Amino acid sequence: MSVKAWIEAARPRTLPLAFSSALMGSFAALNAGSFSSRVFLLALITTLFLQVLSNFANDYGDAASGLDHKNRVGPMRTVQSGLISPLAMKKAILLTSIAALVSGIWLILEGFSYQVHPMALIFLLLGLGAIAAAIKYTVGRNPYGYLGLGDVFVFVFFGPVGVAGTFFLHTHQLPESILWPSCVVGLLSMAVLNINNMRDSRSDEAAGKRSVPVRLGLAKAKIYHAILILFALTDLSVYTLIYMKGYLRILPLAFALPWFLIHLRTVWRTDEVVNLDPQLKKVALGTFFTTLLCGLAIWASSSLA
Repeated sequence: MSVKAWIEAARPRTLPLAFSSALMGSFAALNAGSFSSRVFLLALITTLFLQVLSNFANDYGDAASGLDHKNRVGPMRTVQSGLISPLAMKKAILLTSIAALVSGIWLILEGFSYQVHPMALIFLLLGLGAIAAAIKYTVGRNPYGYLGLGDVFVFVFFGPVGVAGTFFLHTHQLPESILWPSCVVGLLSMAVLNINNMRDSRSDEAAGKRSVPVRLGLAKAKIYHAILILFALTDLSVYTLIYMKGYLRILPLAFALPWFLIHLRTVWRTDEVVNLDPQLKKVALGTFFTTLLCGLAIWASSSLA
């Protein structure tokens, strides 16, 4: 087992999308006039551990179920290919779970200034739920990813929990306005998963995995994908034009509209599902850059205020 194999198993290319939740929640807090650098840093660290945990569990779970095979499309899976043993991966899952838990508890303590707060228990339960969701996507009896429920969990944990939760730890408030950026990240994260599942739909169907594209068929899955993207762009428009300040607030829209509409056109014209693989990176990076541009616009407006 080499360091390169573990880096491959951690799948660094998934991290920009994962960081988008903590970034968007923190930028929204800055927009609301409240920001903690310690909460910001700990939110990113906790997100890092949760995403790596999810990737390790996915690598192990798909190999254990027989879903991964040598002819699969997409990134190499280290357990299936024999680069990492199942036992070593199980140990890594345990250690990463502990790291995510410790980091999450530290984040909660920092968010509530190490004071007793009734919301702290709720955040602890959400953190435990996030760890369980990261593992149960493909591991254990009846993993929810194989039942077509991955989209729901991705929306909840990348959207409201990730964005609004981070926002609350900064501000101790939960205004209606945070719904919009939460939905932007949540919907675009669902779009990333849907691209992944469309790409893998043939092998998933053969293995009995009932993802949304397997249930809907490719044509309807593309319509579903367009709905996710268009709703995300609508939510982004509302948040940037109504709740953000300054002339630079147009930047996220100026980037996101052409980026994602070109992506939709490419998806619509792609008939061979294996050719959808490059679009995974485009949606993930598009989400990340949109989030960063929101942050840039918010920072600029707060600096000029």
